[in-house]
Amino acid sequence: MDRDGVRYRPETGCAAQADLRHDPLTATAPPAERWLLIESHTAWPRQALSSLGHSGLREGLSGGELGALVARRCREAGVRPVLIRRYGRVDRNGPRRWGLVDCQPGRELVRWGELPADEHLLEVLAGNDPGQVSDEPVYLVCTHGRHDACCAVRGRPVAAALATAYPERTWECSHIGGDRFAANVVVLPHGLFYGHVPTARAVELAKRYDEGVVVPDLLRGSGAFNPAVQAAQHFARAAGHSPAVGNLLPQSVEVLGGHRWRILLASTNGPIAVEVSAHLDTVDARLTCAGSSPAQVRRFELHSLTTA
Repeated sequence: MDRDGVRYRPETGCAAQADLRHDPLTATAPPAERWLLIESHTAWPRQALSSLGHSGLREGLSGGELGALVARRCREAGVRPVLIRRYGRVDRNGPRRWGLVDCQPGRELVRWGELPADEHLLEVLAGNDPGQVSDEPVYLVCTHGRHDACCAVRGRPVAAALATAYPERTWECSHIGGDRFAANVVVLPHGLFYGHVPTARAVELAKRYDEGVVVPDLLRGSGAFNPAVQAAQHFARAAGHSPAVGNLLPQSVEVLGGHRWRILLASTNGPIAVEVSAHLDTVDARLTCAGSSPAQVRRFELHSLTTA
């Protein structure tokens, strides 16, 4: 059911309406320099981490308390936690895994380990279980229907397409932000957020990543960078600079005031100076299926782009 007892319909959901409004994807990736991936065999509630604790708890710690504790430890460590699961049928009796991902430029790394019980996540966050380094990328597809129906309706076909082509790399995941941009895909370890991903182009994102490039028209940005840097990178690519994953790294960010920034990007063609500003636009729309109207959306404007 949708808000006010109205049944959800995909054609009137937040993602379909954002499509019709042509909401820009530019610089909408939420900050996420590090990730904690938690394989879950239980149903995901709206607040995903509240499901932690079903696998056996330390004495005196309830499931809700464990979820809150893991969330707090993640905030303190600058880590974004999400639940993950394989697409399709899940062997609920099989072993579960945890993943720890670093998306910081030059430090990109994925590590995996076994998760015997949910409370073991505290050991992982404390650095007491280093896991095993993996050189395989990870594809997360948000399918968290209890958070927003659009994520499930649009995300599951994309997850199916990716899982068919890359079964070991692909995971459904809980809420990652930007419901109206469903289907949302995150490519790790570079933290690339893609939005409004059509099922027919899901495998394209993976193939292009293997080639070391981004797909600009679907890219929301990299969570490793703040929104102003994401916007500067977008405008540089739109001006013809290389879409290589490692190109356009920020060298400096100068805050000019008035929601304006001057950002120096390193490029294969030499340094690029980009000046951008951010503006809030009011729209008569709901940005999530459970949201309210009117709402505000942030939009970035390019003021100058010069090369040395």
